[in-house]
Amino acid sequence: MSIVKERIIGAITIMSNEEAEKIWELICATFALSHADEEIPDDDELEAIKSYKEGNPDYQPTITHAELLSKLNL
Repeated sequence: MSIVKERIIGAITIMSNEEAEKIWELICATFALSHADEEIPDDDELEAIKSYKEGNPDYQPTITHAELLSKLNL
């Protein structure tokens, strides 16, 4: 086993169950994202991205970054 894997296992053994659950969710998300296929946006999606980048208020987030982190318990 590599040093990195040993360190990860060591860290997890001293975590609370709640902390370990969050780590597991991060591992699952990272694994899923690393195996996801890239999708090319269609014309409507490209227009929405452009509107967002240009600051069009209809395409701006309705929740702050801090609020999102709070909702995700991060």
